Amino acid sequence: MSSLVAYEDSGSEDESSASVQTGSCEPSQDVVLYSNSKVTPSAQGLYPDPDWTLLEHHGNISERSSSSLHLHPHPHFDQRMTYCSSRAAQYKHFGDTAAPLSLPATQEKMAPLHSLPHMPQSFGDGLNQAKRHHSVPSGIRPYVPKRQRLATSVETCDPKLSAEQVPGNRAGESQVLLDVSARVKPYLTQKPDAAGIPRRLLMRLGGHQGPVNTVQWCPVPHLSHLLLSASMDRTFKVWDGAESGRCLRVYTCHSGAVRDACWTPCGRHLLTGSFDNTTVITDVETGQQKVKFDNQFKVMCAVLHPSSPDVFLCGGHSSVVKAWDSRSSKMVKTYKAGIQQTLDILFLRGGLDFITTSDCVSRDSADRTLIAWDYQTAAKLSNQIYHERYTCPSLALHPLEDSFVAQTNGNYMAAFSSQQPYRMNKRRRYEGHKVEGYAVQCGFSQDGTILASGSATGCAHFYDYHNARALHTLRAHSQPCLCVSQHPVLPATAATCDWAGEIKVWH
Repeated sequence: MSSLVAYEDSGSEDESSASVQTGSCEPSQDVVLYSNSKVTPSAQGLYPDPDWTLLEHHGNISERSSSSLHLHPHPHFDQRMTYCSSRAAQYKHFGDTAAPLSLPATQEKMAPLHSLPHMPQSFGDGLNQAKRHHSVPSGIRPYVPKRQRLATSVETCDPKLSAEQVPGNRAGESQVLLDVSARVKPYLTQKPDAAGIPRRLLMRLGGHQGPVNTVQWCPVPHLSHLLLSASMDRTFKVWDGAESGRCLRVYTCHSGAVRDACWTPCGRHLLTGSFDNTTVITDVETGQQKVKFDNQFKVMCAVLHPSSPDVFLCGGHSSVVKAWDSRSSKMVKTYKAGIQQTLDILFLRGGLDFITTSDCVSRDSADRTLIAWDYQTAAKLSNQIYHERYTCPSLALHPLEDSFVAQTNGNYMAAFSSQQPYRMNKRRRYEGHKVEGYAVQCGFSQDGTILASGSATGCAHFYDYHNARALHTLRAHSQPCLCVSQHPVLPATAATCDWAGEIKVWH
């Protein structure tokens, strides 16, 4: 199809007020002609008078000297177009490109002249869509199909976008989630100091309407001011735990109590498990669900694989532990233990094996309290690890040594080797706190020298890991303290949470 256009309701050449001629250009509005011979206004603006339109091409197209384009008042630019039928005449008409096109100086309102591009030596096939150049005038938004708009609306937003470009977020929230805290920044370039013990209250974080099961600092150093909390009020939140103490984001993607939550290693996503039988991976910045899994049982714990963060394990009110792959949204492995429920899961170093703990207590429960599994084959490596009749609500891995500790309902923590046959160290027993049936968690400092634990009495206890000596008892809460999380960058800083829904930061 030829791309030359002409309009039928124009006057004669003598009555035309403007024409396109060869020769020197006078001051006029820019007319940009592309290789597909469309006539469009330039980026400088539209026509100076909205009633001027490009009308008619007169004369014999085989004679270049008699061809002209006329401007006449017309309300619309795109009415009653006719096309030249001869492609050979089109080539002959635009064959010579040595002389630029111009408009006469009769248009006093028009802008000063800008140089016009020369016409190409030849035109390609007008039907070849690959060679067409589409130009959209400024201020006009191109049409987007409905299916494409719907697909775009559910895509995960690029975290590099500015705060105004991220849908569903206020500008202030997005900016805070991307910034580095002024309190953390000086410690990023320094060699980590020895772990210390917090003794003074820094801030209180209120807002949860139910017990807070866990708190966890972001593992990325420059984002370590972000504090994650999961509560029985069906929400989990991200706080600024280093400076302002305000809640940066509230996530309400669960319909049941959120029992466990953790950061992904990149710090951009959150893994949560809930009593609504689901585990969800959520984008921290946008709050959108990246993927959701139905486990068909109430989830008590969820943990990421240390060397492959796209894979995670979850356990709960079931005798089966399930492994999911977030890339394919499929269950890749199952581990059948023949127990009532799984309380906690701990990957050992390298991710080749892991430990599960259950609530099974009976006369012969020594083979079911702690179980070591081979991750690849789903085989039991050992079930004769802990021989006392106490359940273990939580586990913690030492950051440097080949060992881990188990919190027990015997009101003490026991230390074990992370190498087979996973022997218990009978010389190290950390006692002085109370568990009394609560899901009290324990954790190490970044250098592994200090072991911290909550308590049913509301206190936070700090122990020397190597000699099992009690270092300090912090009277943190009036209700049972369920978790003590030590900061990975700031020295002598920790966050605690309690059964009443209160979170405190100490330093």
